[in-house]
Amino acid sequence: MTADSPIPCVANAELVKQIQVFAEVLKTQAHLLGEHGLDEKDFYNSGLFRGAIERIRGQFSATMAPKREFVRHVLNYMQDQGAIRNWSSAGEANRHDYVVELLDGRLSAIELKGAMDGNNTNIFERPPHVHEFIMWSISTNLGGSPPHNAWSGIHTRLSADIISRSQQLDGLIIWDWVCGTAGRPCPKVTAGGAPTTVVGPYELPPPCIYLFPATIPAPRNNPNPAPQTIEQVGILKAFHQCFGGSDHHLHSVDFAVEYKGVETLRTTTIRRDGIVVKQSLPTPIQRT
Repeated sequence: MTADSPIPCVANAELVKQIQVFAEVLKTQAHLLGEHGLDEKDFYNSGLFRGAIERIRGQFSATMAPKREFVRHVLNYMQDQGAIRNWSSAGEANRHDYVVELLDGRLSAIELKGAMDGNNTNIFERPPHVHEFIMWSISTNLGGSPPHNAWSGIHTRLSADIISRSQQLDGLIIWDWVCGTAGRPCPKVTAGGAPTTVVGPYELPPPCIYLFPATIPAPRNNPNPAPQTIEQVGILKAFHQCFGGSDHHLHSVDFAVEYKGVETLRTTTIRRDGIVVKQSLPTPIQRT
């Protein structure tokens, strides 16, 4: 595991290179595919290629079915193992996706997200009736960068919203069915000896878990609240224990805030096993 990354895993470098090479081939040879009847110049001028790419991109981005199927398998497994009492889908009308009833009767809400480097990450609302609220990032793009996505989500987007909109978020899970595969090897398993768990069609390493503060950072009266422990966030504890997580792999996240003139600055720090693995400079919160 790299000591300067907000997440243990990295993309498979050889696969990323192959994706880049194939993308270049596709851009220059696409006119030879199909039965469009256009020569090379007319093909690229027609907008056919760009339109097809955008359509495919939209189809991959829009469908939530595989992600929801994955979540269903995981939560059903946790219920069967006695890690949670029950769970339900929150429905389309809510700005959260699932509500989980823990063994002690407390309620946890889960908001499902993609890679966390896009504006969609900022669309969330803590339900008033739950005791805990976490986000779950599912990004199956093997050409993406896990460290970039994690840091973009936590520092650039979530920290700004937590502070500026006073949206309490108790933690984050970054975990999907690509984790631990050849496309995205998991150092927690390959180097750290962590177990894998078979859940339906998936073989999963322990999730990457991030523990956030229990209160909203505020420059005057709460400038640097401490991150919660795994014992304090029941849903994260359930994931951690059910899938064989090690406390050495847990991440603690804190946001230190201060005023500088008219600006509010925040400094994001991520620690793994007590060691700082990523820290920002004091960064202005720029919200519209």
